[in-house]
Amino acid sequence: MAEDYYKILGVRRDASQAEIQKAFRELAKKYHPDRNPNDKDAVKKFQRIQRAFEVLNDREKRDMYDRYGSSFETRGTGGPRASYAWSTGPGGFSFEDVDFEQFFGDRFGAELGGGAFSDILRHFSRTAGRGRAKTADAKTRGGDIEHEIHIPFTTAITGGAVEMSVQRGSGQQDTLSVKIPPGIEDGKRIRLRGQGAPDPGGGPPGDMYLTVRVDPHAHFERRGDNLLARVPVTLAEAVLGAKIDVPTPKGTVSLRVPPGTSSGTKLRVKGHGVARKGQPPGDLLVELLVVLPKEIDASTREAIQRLDLRYDGDPRAQLRW
Repeated sequence: MAEDYYKILGVRRDASQAEIQKAFRELAKKYHPDRNPNDKDAVKKFQRIQRAFEVLNDREKRDMYDRYGSSFETRGTGGPRASYAWSTGPGGFSFEDVDFEQFFGDRFGAELGGGAFSDILRHFSRTAGRGRAKTADAKTRGGDIEHEIHIPFTTAITGGAVEMSVQRGSGQQDTLSVKIPPGIEDGKRIRLRGQGAPDPGGGPPGDMYLTVRVDPHAHFERRGDNLLARVPVTLAEAVLGAKIDVPTPKGTVSLRVPPGTSSGTKLRVKGHGVARKGQPPGDLLVELLVVLPKEIDASTREAIQRLDLRYDGDPRAQLRW
């Protein structure tokens, strides 16, 4: 039974490339074998989704599919007009088979310049055959495919290599090692040459485009090329001052907390943010958050109340909507 690739991806026949890619990403995420272990139906569904995307995401193959359906590959994939031919029978018609001098006649050639015109016809007859052979030998290229890859926050900042599993249209499961450049941002794409769909005509495979998704971090946040770290400190460290150790992409640094530091105060560590290739590194902003113990005894409570008397006016006096 012929496959309706548009129906498989759930898109209209006039869907844009962006709509096709969006539909593929959503379906691939839902039916990916990694998310459906031991589910044979999900594997089959994923293979059909991937095959449909390989065709519809390639403009040339999509055009052929729109003309001939899922059997278009038996007609060749040399281009949107690859199946067009001037045919007079099973053998077809070829310029290579024509004697142009005989076809036009000596009299016609003589009227247009005699030998010069004959030379042109002979040249056309010879080069037409070579052009035809060259077209037949030309190889097409497989379709490009798209995947998403999730990477840890720390790998996105410092770079490294991550492995990912890819389910091919043939059912084969491959493991790829992907190099992550330092400082890559969420949503950026990485191109893997030759890791796309194979070409049915024997040409080189297409490429794979990976959309990078960066997992969040429990304590760090990226802001451009700067990093924001929320670091807990005790009440005593905030009131009396202290030295604290803070991890950074370049290693642990020691910071001095000034006495009387309020929660939310930010300390800057220059050059310890995101370091992208060819760019000056960003900074690390350390936001200090005062944390209190869960249980407070009576004497501690009295000491805190005495401390509260030291406030000069209402600390929220300037608070406005």
